Amino acid sequence: MTTVLRRVGQALVTLLGTGLIVFGMLAVTPGDPAHRVLEARGIPEPSPAAVAAVRDELRLDDPLVVRFGRWAGDAVTGDLGVSWRTGRPVADEFVTRLPATLRLTGAAMALAVVLALGLAAVAAAAPGRWPDVVARGVALAMLVVPGFVLGVIVLDVLVVRAGLGRVIADGSWATVFLPALTLALASAASWSRVLRTSLLEAASAPYLRVSVARGAGRRRLLGVHQLPNAAPAFLTMVGLGAAALIGGAPIVESVFTWPGIGRYTVEAINARDMPVVVGFTLVAVVGYVLTSLVVDLVCAALDPRLRTGRAAA
Repeated sequence: MTTVLRRVGQALVTLLGTGLIVFGMLAVTPGDPAHRVLEARGIPEPSPAAVAAVRDELRLDDPLVVRFGRWAGDAVTGDLGVSWRTGRPVADEFVTRLPATLRLTGAAMALAVVLALGLAAVAAAAPGRWPDVVARGVALAMLVVPGFVLGVIVLDVLVVRAGLGRVIADGSWATVFLPALTLALASAASWSRVLRTSLLEAASAPYLRVSVARGAGRRRLLGVHQLPNAAPAFLTMVGLGAAALIGGAPIVESVFTWPGIGRYTVEAINARDMPVVVGFTLVAVVGYVLTSLVVDLVCAALDPRLRTGRAAA
């Protein structure tokens, strides 16, 4: 219970700090928010009186501390403000696009886990030999190629030339594979490297030699002994990587015209629609913090050594 309370407290402190930083982004944005709101309402050249009225409506002249308290209270209830570009609530814009983004990130996470397990198992089964070299080379290539470059290559080679898939994705399961694969490769590469190291460390444990002496085969050693002992580090990477996939989705969604939150945020960045950009940043960070908390608690449940204050330190 002490471990749970301590980590929940750390998560709350992190969220508070994140809120301060995100609100600071909104507060120091150049330009008058009231002017932007009027432009979104179809008034390209608003009069000073109209600007003053909107400033009074949005209470932009209140002290910064008061504005932060009001913004934080609204954010806790799910109110992320109004888009300067569309005039609609940011939360509503996100909700309509959330299923497509969750579909993409869920498929990407599943592909990344499968690829990471395969590469790590091949590499750990023959350390120092050619399967290990090939697996690490593939992982390195997947890691160093930027996502937008990989997405353009996939579109050009597989979609345009080979005729596999569609140029314009509609957000359905039928078109999710190629963008999910593009999004998954970098995560799969880093996860496989961590899992390979953990598997090799577990393979050198004394109890493993005892199992070999008792006649345990390679599959049993891998499935019963090595993978469970390597699971905490791997789960930590997967959990944090799952939240990072949301942060990396805007590039892939833009390349594949995927109708998700990421593509909408890129369009908002081009239009300097700060409430949308700030809202996406806040959602991504909250997802990252909550996922990290869940992963910490799961790892502590799997490994009793992590429950003690000494192990945590």
